Amino acid sequence: MLILALETATESVGVAIGTSDGPMATVEVARGRRHTETLVPAVEFVCRQADVALAEVTAVAVDIGPGLFTGMRVGIATAKAFAMALDVPIAPVSSLDVLAGGVGDTDRVVVPVVDTRKGEVAWSMVRTAHGRTERLMEPAIGPVEDLVADMMARDQPSVCVGDGAARYRDEITAGVNCEVAGPVHPSPVALLAAAVGIAAEEALCAPHLVEPMYLRAPDATINWATRQVRP
Repeated sequence: MLILALETATESVGVAIGTSDGPMATVEVARGRRHTETLVPAVEFVCRQADVALAEVTAVAVDIGPGLFTGMRVGIATAKAFAMALDVPIAPVSSLDVLAGGVGDTDRVVVPVVDTRKGEVAWSMVRTAHGRTERLMEPAIGPVEDLVADMMARDQPSVCVGDGAARYRDEITAGVNCEVAGPVHPSPVALLAAAVGIAAEEALCAPHLVEPMYLRAPDATINWATRQVRP
């Protein structure tokens, strides 16, 4: 199975193409949210580097968030467009799972943390060992104080990854036994690896079933609702 992986949930844009044997080509571009202008040229680049035609792709993987709303929408819309044009399924993967998958085996609890702006972060907690991931809690969103409270309640050695962990390093490490490490952004290679696992479990889905994982309402929705109730 030839999988095209699209990573746009944070400020970094990444694309990888490969199989269960690993990536054949990959590219990551930090362009400060210019996802629309960057993504399709990045796809064309990895196809050239891998010496494959886009028509050979048999599945598309996409990061569904949580993350930056615009980046998520661009990635998901592009993934759906490719999948429908090629008549192939999609592997939707959470950005938190992609970040955790990039850590590798560790005896610490892995806490992926994504900066969702507005003073909030999204996080989950997992264990990674022998190439498998065990989820310890469902994804959550809130102020960093809520994340620290969750980690204090668990009271186990942890490693935090993601741009949220990097931004709030001091607040996170002040009260818990935690180290902050890479990766900062979800990797397209880790997304590809997660998609290979989803394909092996026969859990790929039709394009129309793929939805973003917001965890809270998009700003545009919130602003419209606020405007509607004003006198």
